[in-house]
Amino acid sequence: MASNPPGDCCYKGVKHEGDITGRYENLDDFEVYVSEPKGNANGNGILIITDVIGHRNTNVQLIADQLAANGYFVYVPDVFYGDPITLNMSKPDFDIMKWLQGEYHPKKTSHTPPVVDPIVEKSIKEMRGKYNCKKVGIVGYCFGGKYVVRFLKPGQADVGYTAHPSFVDEEELEAIKGPLSISAAETDHIFPEDKRHKSEEILKKTGQPYQINLYSGVEHGFSVRGDPAKRHVQFAKESAFLQAVQWFEEYLK
Repeated sequence: MASNPPGDCCYKGVKHEGDITGRYENLDDFEVYVSEPKGNANGNGILIITDVIGHRNTNVQLIADQLAANGYFVYVPDVFYGDPITLNMSKPDFDIMKWLQGEYHPKKTSHTPPVVDPIVEKSIKEMRGKYNCKKVGIVGYCFGGKYVVRFLKPGQADVGYTAHPSFVDEEELEAIKGPLSISAAETDHIFPEDKRHKSEEILKKTGQPYQINLYSGVEHGFSVRGDPAKRHVQFAKESAFLQAVQWFEEYLK
């Protein structure tokens, strides 16, 4: 793998404060958080595939709203069918691998590609169709990083950005057909140094534009669940967001 499977670090972090400006709507059988630009729309969209905390987490909604403030139509689907992991959940018998297989879901719905892929596909189709997005960028945090890589191909997403990705297969990374930017944490058991270097080797061979920025003094999840009370963490979080914005400014517009 180009990154390791998720662990308990994938749902630890700090809840951020702020007023959200988007809305909820439904697409087929799943809910979506939608944030639209106000007056400076550039005609392009960004699809966010969240970490395991899901689309109703204020943290990711604030990021969506900030991307909308930069002119993008932003779409954040519920890829877990109402079964996200609670931030800082502390059940001693919880097993994230069982969660991925759907053992805790009321309908035993898994959180694996056969279930998630159709949600991503429908979301991109809706963005290009109903919302007339000329181009679609895809963002993935932790869990979502796998789907950035899987959908970075013609007819799906045009440009990709991911922060501290998990569960990415080498074959998936080898197959990308568009520009990819990655934000990495200095301390990350999911995307450690050896996996990061392996990813660099793979990306060189793809022939696609790529970027990997390494942020010191931070851990897995910093870009979406980092502690704003710690100045160096907040700086890294803000820098990772700007990294994404600059990447889309260059390759999506």
